[in-house]
Amino acid sequence: MPAQITNYKCPACTGPLHFVGASGKLECDYCGSKFDVAEIEAMYAEQEQKAQEAHAAAEEKEAREEASQADSAWDDSQLNSDWGEDGAKMKAYSCPSCGAELICDETTAATSCPYCGNPTVVPGQFAGTLKPDYILPFKLDQKAAQEALKNHYKGKRLLPKAFSSGNKIREIKGVYVPFWMFDGEAEAQADFEGTISREYTDGDYEVTETDHFLAKRAGNITFQRIPVDASSKMPDAHMDAIEPFDYDELKPFSTAYLPGYLADKYDVSIEECAGRADRRAENTALGVLEHDVTRYQTRVCISHDVKLHRGKVQYALLPVYMLSTKWDGKDFLFAMNGQTGKLIGDLPVSKGKFWAWFGGIAASVTAVLGTILLFIL
Repeated sequence: MPAQITNYKCPACTGPLHFVGASGKLECDYCGSKFDVAEIEAMYAEQEQKAQEAHAAAEEKEAREEASQADSAWDDSQLNSDWGEDGAKMKAYSCPSCGAELICDETTAATSCPYCGNPTVVPGQFAGTLKPDYILPFKLDQKAAQEALKNHYKGKRLLPKAFSSGNKIREIKGVYVPFWMFDGEAEAQADFEGTISREYTDGDYEVTETDHFLAKRAGNITFQRIPVDASSKMPDAHMDAIEPFDYDELKPFSTAYLPGYLADKYDVSIEECAGRADRRAENTALGVLEHDVTRYQTRVCISHDVKLHRGKVQYALLPVYMLSTKWDGKDFLFAMNGQTGKLIGDLPVSKGKFWAWFGGIAASVTAVLGTILLFIL
């Protein structure tokens, strides 16, 4: 049977206690305090009891949170996989270069991949996938996309001239990008530290006084259609950047909106997107609370608690114009909101222009430092 050894520490200074036979007490070598054995044993028994209760409470809280999360999982029960007669009107394509899976109506010919620009896409048999609940029709045409791209070039002094001349723009494609749309509610509470500062002169001193305040906010926030793109080929940052879409114009899905456009086939599951949806819901809820803290010059969230009540998940196709091109051996992907015209995408940098620009800045800094040194000397 293993022996159990308990080392007692002094309540006054946390130094080790040992029993002294002459006094019949536990004594501390560091501060000289003396304690009855029964007193120390009772204190340690109470501490151990509190530790056990705290551990049990933590386990109970974790179990409740896990059960709550399981009970409030995103509801995907209404998603529909039955295409009915519409399925016979669909075609499928796959890109052998980047692996993109595309679908379109039978009248649309896919000539190149909208993601990597590969000119060859392989036709295949349309097979089972979830049928979208909604579609947001394209509102802008390709001419608007071309103008948006030209405007994107403007003011970019480091952009290679040959790139912006247009000879690298091969094709712009309209693509319906798959999105999961999450509904739910958040119970949020947060504490904010707010500050108000004022400055004044006191004799030879410039004084800044800052008052600190505690602002508490709480509320229930209902959210609808939090979008998370369900295509691994589409950079998440691009899709976040071209938001928002006007969901008032969502239509029940119909293949009548597909002619002339491609639709990306979702390849990121609801479970894989749920984390992003949770974070967006939580950040939105905290943002609403923070927006209500208005009377202070600064505000910082110092603690918060958000409980999510997850609701239904719907599947929608949203309109995006895509341009992919190569420059100096690198791929460049642009995306434009097909409803609002907002465009995003990285641009190449001319090394010659960069070093000329950098040299100009370095020369200016050197000149300023030289002037300062002259004054000092």
